[in-house]
This record gives sequence, structure tokens and C-alpha cells, in this order.
Amino acid sequence: MTILSRVIVTSLLLAGLFHAEVQADGGISNLSDPVTITDVKVRMSDHGPVVLLQAEGKAIPIFVDPTVALSIQGALNGEKLPRPLSHDLMHTILDTYGGKVLQTVITLQDGTYYGALTVSVQGQVKTFDSRSSDSIALATHFKAPIIVGRDLLNSAGRLPEKPKADTL
Repeated sequence: MTILSRVIVTSLLLAGLFHAEVQADGGISNLSDPVTITDVKVRMSDHGPVVLLQAEGKAIPIFVDPTVALSIQGALNGEKLPRPLSHDLMHTILDTYGGKVLQTVITLQDGTYYGALTVSVQGQVKTFDSRSSDSIALATHFKAPIIVGRDLLNSAGRLPEKPKADTL
């Protein structure tokens, strides 16, 4: 392994040590009853792009910026953009060094969604605090499970409406 690759991998792993602490189990122990998201959709709304996390007939809407929406939609469709976005780059870096996203856990605290992104690199597993949109994007790129608590699904989940517009 080259010095540059060691620096990159070490930086990724150390970032987890100095970032907000997340449980070793990726945050699942804090969930009342874990539910795995079965479908992810990106839609346009009157308020901008929204990611819909779907499970058990409900959808949790999470508003994201257009770049994240484009990244998630590209990953869902298997499209490669002309230039890599941040999530594409992180996917490429992790993949190149044998890393992968194992899962993400999405929670809601004081009106803000949070992500706990669990990554494995060279046999080491770390969970990183992240924006929910970033952890959803990376989980989508790696086809990793997205997990929420049943309480979040019940409180924030809505019955899906017919889309007013096409996907991005």
C-alpha cells in the first residue's frame, strides 16, 4: 500500500475517533424496534428535492439539497455522471481500498434527522456521525441497509401519495 493510500485510509478511520461518538453497534441499540427501509425514491416537491424512505406502506420524507438528490438518484439508477460528485468520490475511494458501507441508521432528534454510517475498511469497523442525506447517499451507492426505528416510521412516516412530478 502506498503512503498516500495509508494516509487516506488512516484519515477515514481516525475521523471516527474524533467525531461525535456513536455506539459500536451503529446506533441500532437506541432504536425501539429497528425497521429496514425497503425502497428509496427521490422526488421533486414544492420545497425542493425530497428523499422518500419507504417501509411497511409508509414513506419518511427527508428534504435534501439538489446535489445529494442527484447523487442518490444516480446510484438508484446505476447511472455514472460525467464528473463524480462527493458521494461518488467517497464510494470510489472506499471501494478502491476494500472498504464498504455496512449500514446506516437514521434517527430524528429535536426536528433534525441524523445518520450513523457504519463503514468497514481493512477489517476495521467504525460508525461515523453524519448528515442523514450523506449517509443515505453512501448507503445507496453501496446498496447497504438503511435502518430506522419503528417509532420514527410511525411518527414521521406518511402514506405515499401519487407523485405530482417525475423523479429527478
